[in-house]
Amino acid sequence: MLTLDDAKRIIAAAEKTATDDVGQPMNIAVVDAGGHLLAFVRQPNAWLGSIDIAINKAFTARAFDIPTKKLAELSQPEEQFFGIHASNHSRVVIFAGGIPLERDGAIVGAIGVSGGFSKQDQAVAEAGAAAL
Repeated sequence: MLTLDDAKRIIAAAEKTATDDVGQPMNIAVVDAGGHLLAFVRQPNAWLGSIDIAINKAFTARAFDIPTKKLAELSQPEEQFFGIHASNHSRVVIFAGGIPLERDGAIVGAIGVSGGFSKQDQAVAEAGAAAL
């Protein structure tokens, strides 16, 4: 199970990386094992349009138990998940920044980050995931 304290620790680590290393304000979402929003932070001046993207990256990573960066590769034309972005009422995000969260070999939730370039989002998400 992912607790609220876990989510706060994950977000704090992600925020630190966004501020100290990436230098880009981010929207950071953590969902529980059911894909439901557990915690969310919008850093000052983070893009408003990235709020839903961060939440949906977390949902996608949990819904399919795969990093969204990897799903991006698998959803290209002639790949097995081509067109997946149109599923789930178009909530599926197929670019970097969403990572499933594991504890003792079980997926307990996911983090989603949006607000910068894909590499920046991914770096911030990785920092958050590592805090679990």
